[in-house]
Amino acid sequence: MTEVLAPLAGRVVAMSDVPDPVFSTEMVGPGLAIDPDPGEVTVVSPVAGRVVKVHPHAFVVLADDGVGVLVHLGIDTVRLEGRGFEVLVEQGSTVEAGTPMVRWDPAALTDAMSALVPVVAMDRPKGSVAAPADDARAVAGDLLFTVTT
Repeated sequence: MTEVLAPLAGRVVAMSDVPDPVFSTEMVGPGLAIDPDPGEVTVVSPVAGRVVKVHPHAFVVLADDGVGVLVHLGIDTVRLEGRGFEVLVEQGSTVEAGTPMVRWDPAALTDAMSALVPVVAMDRPKGSVAAPADDARAVAGDLLFTVTT
């Protein structure tokens, strides 16, 4: 079982409420999203493993047990072309859960974008991550969900 930790603080949101069908229909995989607290934030790795992909707006860490976890900073944020993001790790590096990955200020988003941050267990069965409680909040580094391997 893989424990996926919250990469940032905020209100926990069901994946079905993310305003992008790639995430809301769990095409990439199941998970939860976080509506970040206001202000600049340092997003941390949700698992220990190898950084297999890093972009300013998203990264994937492959956990030691083979589970890939995608963290996508906002919706449609690829259009910012890196503006407002500071990447803190290199692709291919090994990280621990809690390692700082990207510094980001959600206030830099335009009105056409969402600040929701999907945290996805890639290539896992749809519906395998339970929906959050109505008032669930995430604290960076605390358990967000588990994935059966």
